[in-house]
Amino acid sequence: MTSSPATVSPADVARPRRTDPAVWLLSAGHAVDDLYQGAVPALIPFFVAARHWDYAAASGITVAATVLSSVVQPLFGLLTDRHRAPWLVPLGLTVAGAGIGLSGLSQHYWLTWLAVALSGIGVAAYHPESARLARVAARGSHVGMSLFSMGGNVGFALGPVIVGLVLGALGTTGTLPLLGPALACGLITMLALRRAPWAHEQRPAAPAGEPSVASDWRGFTQLTVVIVGRSVVTFGLGTFLALLAEQRLHTGTAVGEAALITFYGVGALGTLLGGRLASRWSRVRVVRVAYALAIPSLAAIWLLPGPAMFAGIAATALTLYVPFSLQVTLGQDYLPGRVGTASGVTLGLAVSLGGVASPLLALIADHTTLRTAVATLTVIPLVCALITLRLREPAPASAS
Repeated sequence: MTSSPATVSPADVARPRRTDPAVWLLSAGHAVDDLYQGAVPALIPFFVAARHWDYAAASGITVAATVLSSVVQPLFGLLTDRHRAPWLVPLGLTVAGAGIGLSGLSQHYWLTWLAVALSGIGVAAYHPESARLARVAARGSHVGMSLFSMGGNVGFALGPVIVGLVLGALGTTGTLPLLGPALACGLITMLALRRAPWAHEQRPAAPAGEPSVASDWRGFTQLTVVIVGRSVVTFGLGTFLALLAEQRLHTGTAVGEAALITFYGVGALGTLLGGRLASRWSRVRVVRVAYALAIPSLAAIWLLPGPAMFAGIAATALTLYVPFSLQVTLGQDYLPGRVGTASGVTLGLAVSLGGVASPLLALIADHTTLRTAVATLTVIPLVCALITLRLREPAPASAS
């Protein structure tokens, strides 16, 4: 890992450059960390089939992965704004993996719930500091940050694949091997960060007489509402998309897992595309167009017949994930002196709050149909698109 400049200019952000190896390492770690978030919706169909849960019990597992995480993650962000804490990155990885590894060992619902909640706390510890380190290593580049964010999306996509292979072979009590990637990546990351002096440096003081950039709390609040809306959709689909695909195509869990893999896999490509698009156009412009296109894309999931629903899944993933990394850097630039806090909210609180809406979707599904519940999500991208009309492009903040 190499040292990075403390500040970036608009030209630096847009200019393509060779990606620092540190970004690749942090992207790989992000993939492993978010593998455990992607594992949660993939575990649910297995647990539902084996333990005969209803929709409410299934959505409760999603809440377990999000509620504590959403509350704790901004606190970790505040901590990293005051003190550099690179040790949180390998620790968060390990705890995230431990929770998922323990989740299937007991048949008791609440022990499974607590294990998944533990994983959520690990995810909360990981994100704010890793996002700060990625911004430093990427020197504020949209492409570099999109690569870091794409790592998380790749992890989400790999979650269903790995869960399907492991639980397909070992059954619902065979989750312990899922801990392996976290232990390996956590150790590699810890050793690498110990050799990176810049990862432990405190934020340099502003030169005397130089005005500090004011925080735009209004813009940040509007952005946060948009992220919450996007999160409601992605968590809703993550919780129920596999079950919807199985119902509509009258097949088993393999098609449901394929639906999740398509959603998260195409989403990973969308994240990388977002960074490229932002190098040509402003981030706010890209975000606005993406949410506008998400409206018909999401409607296609429940309107298109049979296997054609996969076209809607792919289009929805693309439009929902193009804004992902751009929203992270927008939040950091709206709060230039509070990068950790901004990352904790944009990658944590706002994202995790979407999982809280899963029980409401489950209630709609239980009283109507699962297809109707998914259809209600279509209005959310419309609301997000309208809010983005009020967003303004901020100046790039310090990368430190």
